[in-house]
Amino acid sequence: MSLLYGLAALAVIWWVSKFFAGANPAVLARTAKRVGGVAALGLAALLLVRGRIDMALLVGGAGGWLLGWGWMPFPRLGQSPRSTPSSGAVSRVRSAMIEMELDHDTGHMSGSVLAGAHAGRRLGDLPEPALKALLAECAARDPDGLRLLEAYLDRRFPGWRVDADRDHDAGPGAQAKPGAMTEEEAYQILGLEPGAPPEEIRRAHRTLMMKLHPDQGGTTYLAARVNGAKEILLSRHR
Repeated sequence: MSLLYGLAALAVIWWVSKFFAGANPAVLARTAKRVGGVAALGLAALLLVRGRIDMALLVGGAGGWLLGWGWMPFPRLGQSPRSTPSSGAVSRVRSAMIEMELDHDTGHMSGSVLAGAHAGRRLGDLPEPALKALLAECAARDPDGLRLLEAYLDRRFPGWRVDADRDHDAGPGAQAKPGAMTEEEAYQILGLEPGAPPEEIRRAHRTLMMKLHPDQGGTTYLAARVNGAKEILLSRHR
């Protein structure tokens, strides 16, 4: 019997190591929180059966916190006490050649090519040399797309700028003048549905600015677009 238990334990360890090796870090973090939350709730139920109500409430509260239950008196993991879940909202910023997406929950950045030699391709499918060639295209035809692609490269290939040819850089002043923005685009940038109330607009703005901080791989261009979207939408309620 001990041998069977040992073989079962080895099989579980092998499966877990294989899962961890190939898992996306963001998915892995969410899975770990869910497993921890469920385990904590199970332990709380056991403590409740044994009459340890005080400990059951404490452990159950921790489990609910890990699972992100909104009714819990604790702040959700990774959020400030005043914030609320973003419910899988995704922001979209589009230029003539590039469309970029930012997941509010994970901060993951992805995108696609709208025009040029790689039109229709996902940025995640392009190797670094192809992305640098696309960068040169954007430098010649799409200044806004250039800023978006630079932000994407900063996250996917940290340090790519070291050997890059920077002759195409328009200088710091160019980043402070993003193109005109429509109300529809402002909603897409903040990941909101049309007609969202001011509270949701401010909440989405705060969430995005946390993800777009330079330390997190953001850029002044993206931050300017998010700030501009907030101003446009809030002006409707003044």
